[in-house]
Amino acid sequence: MASLVEKVTRALFRLVAAHSPEKAGELAFLLFTRTRSTRPQSEKERVALARARTRMAEAETMRLLIAGSVVATHVFRPDPGRARGQKVLVVHGYRSRSDHMVPLADALVAAGHTVVCLDLPGHGASTGKVLHLGKAVEAIDAAWRQHGPFDGFIGHSFGGPSVVAAAAGAIADVPRRTPARIVTIAAPSDMADVFRWVGKMFGLGAAAQQAFEGQVLRFAGRPLSDFRVERMLHDLPIPLLVIHAEDDKEVAFSNAEAIARAGPHVELMKANGFGHRRIVAAAPVTSAIAAFLAKPGRNADNVDLPPQPSSLPAGTLTAAQSGRVRRLA
Repeated sequence: MASLVEKVTRALFRLVAAHSPEKAGELAFLLFTRTRSTRPQSEKERVALARARTRMAEAETMRLLIAGSVVATHVFRPDPGRARGQKVLVVHGYRSRSDHMVPLADALVAAGHTVVCLDLPGHGASTGKVLHLGKAVEAIDAAWRQHGPFDGFIGHSFGGPSVVAAAAGAIADVPRRTPARIVTIAAPSDMADVFRWVGKMFGLGAAAQQAFEGQVLRFAGRPLSDFRVERMLHDLPIPLLVIHAEDDKEVAFSNAEAIARAGPHVELMKANGFGHRRIVAAAPVTSAIAAFLAKPGRNADNVDLPPQPSSLPAGTLTAAQSGRVRRLA
């Protein structure tokens, strides 16, 4: 049964759509991409953040400027004697943060990797009020310019299509940033499914739904239909490990199966029993990722890809933000 908030929201959208479906679509996109409070959403999350606090304080934190946000990166380095010389970027999901990725970061550091965890706009230690795939890719681009090139990308949930979009150069005017390997964990395969789910939640009619989905073209320079992971991977034949649990209640396992159909360069790992969130800290998962990244192959500097148009000029940092700040490369 719909809650009172849902009923009021749907009534509002019906009223706006009756006057202008286009305005209803714009409003839906505004509400959908608006970030929420970074405060813990439950006692369980509060405890998890407290557990990660000491390790996060040990990281080297930098803040990088993108349009409308200052995004935080947290660098975890291995002991000099164990360093492999590889760099890995880890990107969390929606309503998450780098703190939740600490067990994964520690497993990769133990394997000799330098790990950079990125807080997406409006999440964790990053500022900003808007997050969509375009903003996520801009943040990944900023991390690449400051810390890259990266040998591997790892994306959990919404972070999965985000790292794939960055690697494929799927956002107009943001340069392609392609690592040697990619790992997705519990990731959706088709952003159109997400938009349809949101549209249903808002009670959008057909015309308003079309206007809602049309907002993607405005920020990405591409239609929503282009943002299927398997489609973005079509011309990106680099090794990809897809990890998903069949008991995931937030993102169905069928999403992993769809990504795995992209080609023989994709491996599918079932991580049953770990659901949608515990999966990022599960020992079998972190071990599998470390082994996958350790496989011999090309590095990020010699991935063969077709040329891409030049991008817009890079941004700069703001010294007004707390923490360590550097100018983007």
